[in-house]
Amino acid sequence: QVQLVESGGGLVQAGGSLRLSCVASGNIFSINNMGWHRQAPGKQRELVASITNAGRTNYGDSVKGRFTISRDNAKNTVYLQMNSLKPEDTAVYYCNLRAGWSSQDYWGQGTQVTVSS
Repeated sequence: QVQLVESGGGLVQAGGSLRLSCVASGNIFSINNMGWHRQAPGKQRELVASITNAGRTNYGDSVKGRFTISRDNAKNTVYLQMNSLKPEDTAVYYCNLRAGWSSQDYWGQGTQVTVSS
């Protein structure tokens, strides 16, 4: 079993910053691809950022240049630094881990990010 716990969400004004954290625990047998997705009310869940086991990063078009994903392999932890936040960034942000030993996706419960105008 793998568990993911997100933290760091909250309410900020437009132009502000937040840092999200996701800690993975349980039966983890490799360094895994991890990432962040988000879902706003009435919209589909979308990719925010991902990072491979080797550290290669990818970003959704709407956040590229503003957000940065990073990881601590020893702790199976991924971070999302969010700068220059916009109201359209308001969403529930979900952490994801792709298990390298089984290709199973694991998801956290999500953390709310609200950006006010």
